[in-house]
Amino acid sequence: MTQDLPHTTDNYEAYNNSGSNGIPCDSSYIKVFRQSFLPTLYSIIFIVGFIGNGLVLCVLLKHQRRSNMLDVCLFNLGLSDLLFLISLPFWAHYAATGEWIFGIFMCHAVTAFYILGFYGSIFFMMLMTVDRYVVTVHAQTTLYFRCRSSKVYIALVFLMWVLSLLASLPDIIMKNNVTNVTNWTCEANYHDGHLWRKFSYIELNFLGLVLPLFVMGFCYSQIIPILITMNSQQKHKAIKLILVLIVIFFLCWIPYNVVVFLYFLVYTDLYNITNSEWCHLNIAMQWTETITFIHCCLNPIIYAIVGQRFRTLMAKTLSEWFAICFGWCKPQTDKRGSMFSTRSSMMTNTTVL
Repeated sequence: MTQDLPHTTDNYEAYNNSGSNGIPCDSSYIKVFRQSFLPTLYSIIFIVGFIGNGLVLCVLLKHQRRSNMLDVCLFNLGLSDLLFLISLPFWAHYAATGEWIFGIFMCHAVTAFYILGFYGSIFFMMLMTVDRYVVTVHAQTTLYFRCRSSKVYIALVFLMWVLSLLASLPDIIMKNNVTNVTNWTCEANYHDGHLWRKFSYIELNFLGLVLPLFVMGFCYSQIIPILITMNSQQKHKAIKLILVLIVIFFLCWIPYNVVVFLYFLVYTDLYNITNSEWCHLNIAMQWTETITFIHCCLNPIIYAIVGQRFRTLMAKTLSEWFAICFGWCKPQTDKRGSMFSTRSSMMTNTTVL
């Protein structure tokens, strides 16, 4: 078996050879899926996600009036999604041709974009969640709340990117541009057998699902009861937004993490897989990974649907950039700090997440 994770789309030879017991595997369906469907889907995700996240970054940079941890996190979340999206055209070409033509440097660089964006988005979502928990539940009783400043924000952002880089290093280092009979590939080269492979599976499951599930579950279990008790017209919108973000995040990532865990069981010999099951597992990986890719397009859509201030500022920005097309739209201006504001300062920060 030669399947590599978390970059399952960059090792296609595994799908053309054999199952886990060496019996030839009928890979015609996977081949068609890989060469026809994946490049098209990756291209659509890249275009939609690049426009959406790019617009979020532009709105934040253009209309931000003061330091706000929420907007700082949203900016870096959008940046993480953009890093992730930059890798998709390369994976799309690789999927269509089955050959890596970009050389060893780009193999490492594209892998770095991919995995840094992956872990960056997770870490910044957790940072936003913790920040919302502190602001809502502990208000002005914590040192963090009293010390909120640009320097603190910069330090936290730097810490998140350092953690993302540390989590990404094993995958970046293990990547190699090697020849496989007639084609060049960009895949992980595990010199020590399956030890690093199993570590990457556990790391992905823990950092990609278990840790964010615990952090978000705990924080929002404390946030939601307080929002319910608030006498505000915006409380239902805030709860709705929180639930939408949580549900969509885990709907996109749970199936993928389940398949990753199954791979871990296979490589640790805790699950004896048949050839047919191995083929189905490879197919399941392709589908679940594709679902996770779609998630990087969804955050801007969610902001546009539930973020009234974001819609206002987005319309204002578009009307300034494209006066002829959007000149009819004259949004009301709002001088408050966060572009997602809906009421007071605390409620503003809470309703975005």
